[in-house]
Amino acid sequence: MSDVSAASPATSVAATSAAVPPMVLAEQVSKSFGSNEVLKSISLSVAKGEVMCLVGPSGSGKSTFLRCINHLEVVNGGRLFVDGELVGYTQKGDTLYELQPKQAAAQRREIGMVFQKFNLFPHMTALENVIEAPIHVKKQPKALAIARGKELLDRVGLTDRMGHYPAHLSGGQQQRVAIARALAMDPKLMLFDEPTSALDPELVGEVLDVMKGLAQSGMTMIVVTHEMGFAREVADSLVFMDGGVVVETGVPREIIANPQHARTKAFLSKVL
Repeated sequence: MSDVSAASPATSVAATSAAVPPMVLAEQVSKSFGSNEVLKSISLSVAKGEVMCLVGPSGSGKSTFLRCINHLEVVNGGRLFVDGELVGYTQKGDTLYELQPKQAAAQRREIGMVFQKFNLFPHMTALENVIEAPIHVKKQPKALAIARGKELLDRVGLTDRMGHYPAHLSGGQQQRVAIARALAMDPKLMLFDEPTSALDPELVGEVLDVMKGLAQSGMTMIVVTHEMGFAREVADSLVFMDGGVVVETGVPREIIANPQHARTKAFLSKVL
């Protein structure tokens, strides 16, 4: 069982936070792949119901940070909490011990993630893709899972595509099925890793509209994106990352209109 040093309880933000913890709390999170330090002591928090957009150049650590939140990547230092619960580890004394795979998977079920690629099962219809995990992972009765799956596909505007296979759906429709599939597990947090980057430009809007609806419903979301219009309109906070560090964070409209850091200005000048 692997272990890493735990932060001192005296310096733990989580230990001193109010009764209602943030949905996501990162304390000096670091991650390396070999000699490549991808995340360098990232500290930030996301309140319940907040929409945070992460922006920055390729290789800045945004996607890696998302993957650390649901323990798809194991952090090398620091700690991550989701809804007050330590992610991927259990603490004994001053030492963190990595959870067993089944325990980590149980945590991961409460965190929905939508990737750049849709990753749908090609041999299953849209509805079958959505109900697969609730039936086999959450052990939901099939009738209940089907009713919920239909409700979610209707929510993402795919009432008339429930019986279609992925090969007969557009990229935007496939991504909306992927969102419905993630929502079917009733997550407390949704992570989006550049969900529109693989789409043709004319299909981007239909996916962003679904995400806007989720934000309006109060879903806590962290979105890695280059869609600055979405960030300006929908996000509560904007984080600019570069070189594995948080360079600038604040209200999206203010950062986009008047970035304070030269690196942020240079980036925005290329994407706006």
